[in-house]
Amino acid sequence: MFGFNVCLHLFPSLVYFNGVQLHVETIATTITATQGSNVTLPCRYFYQPYLIAKRKTRVKWSRLPSNGGPDTDVLVAIGHHHRSYGEFKGRVHLRKDSEGDVSLIITDLRLLDTGKYRCEVIDGLEDESSTVELELRGVVFPYQPKEGRYKFSFEMSVQACEEQDATIATFDQLYSAWEEGLDWCNAGWLADGSVQYPITMPREPCGGINMAPGVRSYGIRHKQEEFYDVFCFSSFIRGNIYYLHHPQKLNFTEAKMACEQEGAHIAKVGQLYAAWKFHSLDRCDAGWLGDGSLRYPIVFPRANCGPLEPGVRTFGFPDKNQKHGVYCYKMT
Repeated sequence: MFGFNVCLHLFPSLVYFNGVQLHVETIATTITATQGSNVTLPCRYFYQPYLIAKRKTRVKWSRLPSNGGPDTDVLVAIGHHHRSYGEFKGRVHLRKDSEGDVSLIITDLRLLDTGKYRCEVIDGLEDESSTVELELRGVVFPYQPKEGRYKFSFEMSVQACEEQDATIATFDQLYSAWEEGLDWCNAGWLADGSVQYPITMPREPCGGINMAPGVRSYGIRHKQEEFYDVFCFSSFIRGNIYYLHHPQKLNFTEAKMACEQEGAHIAKVGQLYAAWKFHSLDRCDAGWLGDGSLRYPIVFPRANCGPLEPGVRTFGFPDKNQKHGVYCYKMT
């Protein structure tokens, strides 16, 4: 064993196939896509110097956790054989357009597909990898239940976002939303278990007037024993969100039935935000949504339609017997 160790120390090229070294490149550091689309995460490997004879390699794609947990297996391939795992099963394959191309194609992108991915190539003693980040174009929105402010544990907040066709936002997503002008004084959970809130206009109840604009942080909080609001993230949607033209106003039960009679469903909060952000849905009429809240989207601020900034206006959770309009969602 001593002699073997000495050989490795004196002749390190022995572990690189007599001077040939494996390289793995992902080219782009970040890829941006939209929910429901297909995307390619680039990755290629090559040898220096170039090898004429092909070698048998093992390729593994993994999704890296945002909170320090274990990696998630996405796909493993050896030669022409490959296997996909978990939520990625049947939705991923390698592109293989050219020699050394092991780019990952993901179909029917989902909100939870966002994050960093590792492309790893194993050839005998060689094991090289590179990472690429997948981002979905989307919109961040604060959310609280009808019971009021600061009612969600961490797990409750994750579930609440999912029920609104969204996912709990990451810090990077919240920071990007802050850069685009999101200002919200209530603290909310993020995906890493921290609690934060974005302020563009400093004021006394929101950290004080002497603090600079920014994303305020409470740090990592106890996920079971502490309660806050949540910041959700929704992305581009396939389908149509529309205000239902109905001869009369509707209570909540009637509103749900009216959408169903159209072959649609009453819209969720995340869907309304996505339609406002990506389909420029602009309507000055308040309408029921699936969680029992009353909201309307404004792209072009005007008199009698709320504040001077674009956004989704909310009237909270009125009595479900009240009569209002409704927003419906229909797949296309």
